[in-house]
Amino acid sequence: MGMARRILAYGAALATAAVALATVEYQRLVRPAAGDMALFVIAAGFLALGVWIGARVLGHPVPRAPGNPAAQAGLGISARERRVLDLLAAGQSNKEIARTLGISPNTVKTHVARLYEKLGAKRRTDAVARARGLGLID
Repeated sequence: MGMARRILAYGAALATAAVALATVEYQRLVRPAAGDMALFVIAAGFLALGVWIGARVLGHPVPRAPGNPAAQAGLGISARERRVLDLLAAGQSNKEIARTLGISPNTVKTHVARLYEKLGAKRRTDAVARARGLGLID
């Protein structure tokens, strides 16, 4: 019942606004300069009503987990490998990734090799493309 009342309230508000707008249009025909302020007030009312309806109907966005956790788990990609994959997608070199994560470049090479294996890739760009296709990264 609450949804029906809300719809009726929205309809009544929009009908009232439409009547007010028609009244302003009629007044502009009778007295051309008298309705300017009223038109502004009605436009502001429509704006406020639209924002309010939009906030009510759309609600708050549901936060989504980064990437595709099911694909990540299915491929056996660890959290560290996922972070390396994000940095690969950002275009960082092995040395830059090592500096960012505070690990050695050889460890980065190991993570990258395992990512290639898990994603069935031969190159960095191929690994990033496959990860995007699986929804692991944006």
